[in-house]
Amino acid sequence: MTEQTPRRLEERKEFHSYLWGVALALILTLGPFALVRWAVMPASTLVGAIGAFALIQMVVHFRFFLQIGYSKKREDLLLILFATLLLAVMVTGTIWIMASLGVRMTLPMQP
Repeated sequence: MTEQTPRRLEERKEFHSYLWGVALALILTLGPFALVRWAVMPASTLVGAIGAFALIQMVVHFRFFLQIGYSKKREDLLLILFATLLLAVMVTGTIWIMASLGVRMTLPMQP
């Protein structure tokens, strides 16, 4: 039997990491679809469950596809936090603008 080089072992480990990531992402994507399709819980609980699936899937993507784990540098964490802040500002601003437009564009009640 031939010995594998450290580079070959690292490539194999990375490939297995990607396979785990794809499997988990697929499960975390199909899970909410199944919950909605078969209506296994009330609507208010379902929204929370779908949100939990989304958060877990974000962690899976960070860990398995972006290779960002607990042992990475502080710059990676700052990059993620900054991107999260930008997304939060954009989403909040969009909701605010759309709500304002919705209020302004409603027709007044006719007597």
